[in-house]
Amino acid sequence: MTTSNTAARRTALDNVRVFDGNALTAPTTVVIDGTLIGADDSGAERIDTGGAILLPGFIDAHVHIADTESPARFTPFGVTTALDMTCDPAIVAGLRHTVGTTDVRSAGLGIVGAEGMHGKFLGEPAIIHGAEQAEAMVAQRLSTGSDYIKLVLEAPGEGGPDAASAKAVVAEAHARDLLVVAHAASPGAYAMALDAGVDIITHVPVGFPLPAHDIDRIAGEGRVVVPTLTMMEGMAAANGFADAFGAALANVGALHAAGVPVLAGTDANASPGVPVNPAFGESLHYELELLVRAGLSPVDALNAATALPARHFRLTDRGSIAPGLRADLVLLEADPLADITATRSIRQVYSAGLPVAS
Repeated sequence: MTTSNTAARRTALDNVRVFDGNALTAPTTVVIDGTLIGADDSGAERIDTGGAILLPGFIDAHVHIADTESPARFTPFGVTTALDMTCDPAIVAGLRHTVGTTDVRSAGLGIVGAEGMHGKFLGEPAIIHGAEQAEAMVAQRLSTGSDYIKLVLEAPGEGGPDAASAKAVVAEAHARDLLVVAHAASPGAYAMALDAGVDIITHVPVGFPLPAHDIDRIAGEGRVVVPTLTMMEGMAAANGFADAFGAALANVGALHAAGVPVLAGTDANASPGVPVNPAFGESLHYELELLVRAGLSPVDALNAATALPARHFRLTDRGSIAPGLRADLVLLEADPLADITATRSIRQVYSAGLPVAS
């Protein structure tokens, strides 16, 4: 897939059914005016969609950008925004606010403990040895363009940052109005994330139920979860514990039932040495299917990849279809509210108004 070099000044998609966050509208017209969704269709090039279904562009809320070519690998699958969760800041510096390909936001370099697995991958610049380093580490990430902070937590004694360091990082980030996303893949790490006061928890435990009191805390304190079921299923299989994945699905179902916002994220990566490499873009569709298996409705799953990540990552210019918002759009042949696998039936993707051509 490649992107076209120019977009029509104004395009009207006629006879299209729009996903409004709750249901599909009756056939209507959506105007693409430059890079935005418009309200005036005068002089527009008209396209009769024949009753096709229009969704907001998908947002993958957990990816790892490999290089500057990575965003274009997401776009043909309708993923028009990718939220990177650890990357060299130099790689993503020119990938924000792009037109015609997937737009990227990034944590830059994550913050990890000295003895955890991630410390071996990321090295000394990422390692926090004590709470006194938190101010400088958060300031450094802000200076290199991080859009939010990634904090890698483990259960106590398993090599992640200690409780005091984790709390200090969150306090410093919040003082600078930065969100904190915490890696947590076990009940113990979830408890640490809650005690530290993080905003968003990514991953979900496999093989172990989340305690009901922690689920109640997550819901009551307004935390958000990105379970990355695609990655967790792959990790369970890679470690010979495929049967344990049922607990991950049950955890997501319990979080959702408690009212916790659940976002779609895949952990898509092309990192050598990582046992599971979910494919850029394509894996988002499987993630939606897993969310439905976990107990979300198709409507909830679609919101998990559109309106909810836009809201909780403060991307106020996208995530729904309304005049004035960025024209990130996915036109489908079939109805994903009837069958979530229909998100794969892509006819056309628009990234900031530019059609992605096959």
